Amino acid sequence: MHAGKYALLGDVHSNLEALTAVLKDAREQGVTDYICVGDVVGYNADPAECLEMIREMCCVCVRGNHDHYCSHDESLDDFHPLAANVIDWTRRQLTSDQIAYLKGLRLTHKLSGITLVHSTLDMPEKWGYVFDTLEAEAHFNYQNTSVCFYGHTHVPVIYEKEGRVKRKTLTSLSLGLGRKYFINTGSVGQPRDGDPRAAYVIYSPTERLVELRRIPYDIAITQEKIRAAGLPERLAKRLELGR
Repeated sequence: MHAGKYALLGDVHSNLEALTAVLKDAREQGVTDYICVGDVVGYNADPAECLEMIREMCCVCVRGNHDHYCSHDESLDDFHPLAANVIDWTRRQLTSDQIAYLKGLRLTHKLSGITLVHSTLDMPEKWGYVFDTLEAEAHFNYQNTSVCFYGHTHVPVIYEKEGRVKRKTLTSLSLGLGRKYFINTGSVGQPRDGDPRAAYVIYSPTERLVELRRIPYDIAITQEKIRAAGLPERLAKRLELGR
């Protein structure tokens, strides 16, 4: 990993307005490289446009569960009906080339010093959620870099392992030596921590600094697009609540 400034984006979920605002802020912060921890598509109304933006940036990207199900013709029986409805709609918005791109994404990716995964390293294909230190502990058994970034829960948080695992709310953190970190980047396109602003992380490897950024965007436009596409009203409402 070269000495640059990395923007870590997760759970973009087809929200073009949020992604555009985040990328503008990242450029203003002097970001040199872009990384995505999955779920570029799903939930919102601009899957093809968001996917093209991520591809054009030569963004290193791992596959999220929505990326997976939107590119694989698999049963959606295990999904909440709301999510299944949107996955079915999203599949119809993507070109065969875009579907092939999503299908080709790896479940995990290692750069020098960091690992990327959408859910957990113990069973990435099972899309398990990490909400507490016990679940993070299971993951840490499989993490052999000091830092791993992930998404999936849409809640920015850090799990730090030095002996026992501690959970910390993510704002800004200088990473200590001899410890392991499992860091959720928050969600660009559908935050669920009560703050409706788009979330992403800037990582500076040289300074070993991780910073959460919160960026306002025009939620009303995204909501209008959801309604115009005939997607469930609940998806529009939750954006303004950050839930």
